[in-house]
Amino acid sequence: NRLSMGIQSFQDQQLKNLGRIHNGHEAILAVEKAHHAGFDNMNLDIMHGLPNQTTADALLDLETALSLKPTHLSWYQLTLEPNTVFYQRPPVLPIDDQLLDIQKAGESYLASQGFRPYEISAYTDTARHQKIASPTKNQILKGERYTDDRCKHNLNYWMFGDYLAIGAGAHGKITNLNTHQITRYWKMRHPKDYLAIEKPFLAGKKILSSAELPFEFMMNALRLYQEIPIALFETRTHLKLQQMMPQLHEAQNQGLLIFNEKMVKTTELGKRFLNDLLQIFL
Repeated sequence: NRLSMGIQSFQDQQLKNLGRIHNGHEAILAVEKAHHAGFDNMNLDIMHGLPNQTTADALLDLETALSLKPTHLSWYQLTLEPNTVFYQRPPVLPIDDQLLDIQKAGESYLASQGFRPYEISAYTDTARHQKIASPTKNQILKGERYTDDRCKHNLNYWMFGDYLAIGAGAHGKITNLNTHQITRYWKMRHPKDYLAIEKPFLAGKKILSSAELPFEFMMNALRLYQEIPIALFETRTHLKLQQMMPQLHEAQNQGLLIFNEKMVKTTELGKRFLNDLLQIFL
C-alpha cells in the first residue's frame, strides 16, 4: 500500500551526474501529483555521498524531501556497483571524513523532524507510530510491538525470510521445509533474454551451506536498529547459536555488537563500521 519514488536528488546537476532523466522540478511535481491523486503512504529514495557533494547540499535534499510530507524515507550512500559507468570511470566522491559529517548532520536533521532510523538507510515518521495493545507471539519475536510505516516487505529480507523471484533480474530465497535447505536463485536480468522463448527464465541458483548461513543471516539482520531475537536466527537457519559464539565474542570485544542468550544488537560503533562487523562472520 506504499508508493515509492526514486528521487535520488532534487539538484539538477547531481541528477545529471547520476544519469537520471528527470530534473528537480519534475521530481517535486511528481510527488505533489501523487498526493493529489490520493496517495497518503509514500516513500522517497534519496542518495548522499554524491560527486563533490557538500553537507549543505545533502541537507538541502533532505529538507526538500520532508517538505513533501513522505511517511517513509530511504536515505542511503551512493556505492559504485560493478558493471556500471561510475565503476569504470569513478567520479570524485566525498572522502570518509566528509561522508561521516554528511551522515551525522543528516541523521540529526531527520531526528529533529521526527524521522528515526529502523534500518541503516530507512527512516519513518515516529509521530505515526501506535503501540499494539496485545501483540501476538510472532509479532513480539519479530520486534513488531507497534503499527508504523516500516516497510514490511524489506523487513522480511532483513529478517532472513523467504521471497519469490518474479520478473527480469529478480532474486528469490526459498527454504525447503522438509530438509531445511535454503536456495537463492535469480532470473535472467535483461528483459530480452527473460522473454526469449529459447532461453530459460532462471539465470542461476545457489544452495547455501551450513557454514555460509551465519554470515547470510547477519548480513541482513545486523542492518536493523533493533534487538534481533536469537530464536529468529535458530528458526531461520536451523542452526544453534553455539556455532557463532567465537564470532559473537570477537565482535562484542571490538564493541561492534552486544548479545546475550535472548538477543543480538548492533552498537552505534557497529552501525558505523558494518562491513567490518560482517567480515567477522565470513
